[in-house]
Amino acid sequence: MDSALPFAFEVTSLIVLVAILIADLLIVAWRPHVPSMREAALWVSGYAALAVVFGGLIFWLGDAEHATEFFAGWLTEYSLSIDNLFVFVIIMARFAVPKKQQQEVLMMGIIISLVLRAIFIILGAALVASFSWIFYIFGAFLIYTAIHQLLRSNKEEEETENKLIAWLRKRINISDTYDGIKFRTTIRGKRVLTPMLLVLIALAVTDVIFAFDSIPAIFGITTSPFLVLAANVFALMGLRQLYFLLGGLMEKLPYLTYGIAAILAFIGVKLVLHALHDNSLPFVNGGQPLEGIPEISTEASLVVIVLSIGVSALASVWKLRRDARKSA
Repeated sequence: MDSALPFAFEVTSLIVLVAILIADLLIVAWRPHVPSMREAALWVSGYAALAVVFGGLIFWLGDAEHATEFFAGWLTEYSLSIDNLFVFVIIMARFAVPKKQQQEVLMMGIIISLVLRAIFIILGAALVASFSWIFYIFGAFLIYTAIHQLLRSNKEEEETENKLIAWLRKRINISDTYDGIKFRTTIRGKRVLTPMLLVLIALAVTDVIFAFDSIPAIFGITTSPFLVLAANVFALMGLRQLYFLLGGLMEKLPYLTYGIAAILAFIGVKLVLHALHDNSLPFVNGGQPLEGIPEISTEASLVVIVLSIGVSALASVWKLRRDARKSA
């Protein structure tokens, strides 16, 4: 779809959004602390309200189609970011990162995630513009990821990560204690690396893995690079504060994985249908589009995304209440 949004609005928006993220980083550097639940909730709510206002501006300056694409993309990326955040929680706990340093570490992880996603968005937009058949690959990958999401084992992931860390420890002289957020410190007159380096590597690897999931997913909703990037930036906003809200609530969203898997599978099917509808592969229908194949609208996508998140959240609450009654 051709962009109906003013170019000046797109440029100004991206500048303002990046400025907000930088300001968030400066706040962490200036006043590192563990936010209270109330403070974290206010920040998360404020960023969510800002996203709603931004969507309203897109509707006002553009049209309903662009606004719907933004909201669908934002919700999809936000749900995937929450899944990413759960892995961050596990990493922080496994490496026993001091509470006071967790904000700085988390912000570094978010910045790495934003840079990686920006690179993937540029590459993805170029591929989509040049090769329509790339949607077959994106769709198949998302369907595979959805199945893996349902079948994945936390124990297997932990063993894989521990092998990586063990490999690094054998080859790099790393201390057992932290020195703030420094990557190097001096112990008995000898310069050594700190566990903070391993934490950063673990976060970076996690960011790469989730970028591979999130970018194909949102390109299944919109092919506008601006909307894709804006949705990703808003999904990352407030993630630092959300970490402290969810840190102790991981077990309270047991069915979130199923909701995310449903979203990924749905978008994967949507991408395959779109690829068939615009087919150009010579070995599929003689290289001709299958015009009888239905395409899923953005409005339908938004409904499915909201329902997937809502149902998984409600099911989680129901399970918690049922378990509480059983243990009473």
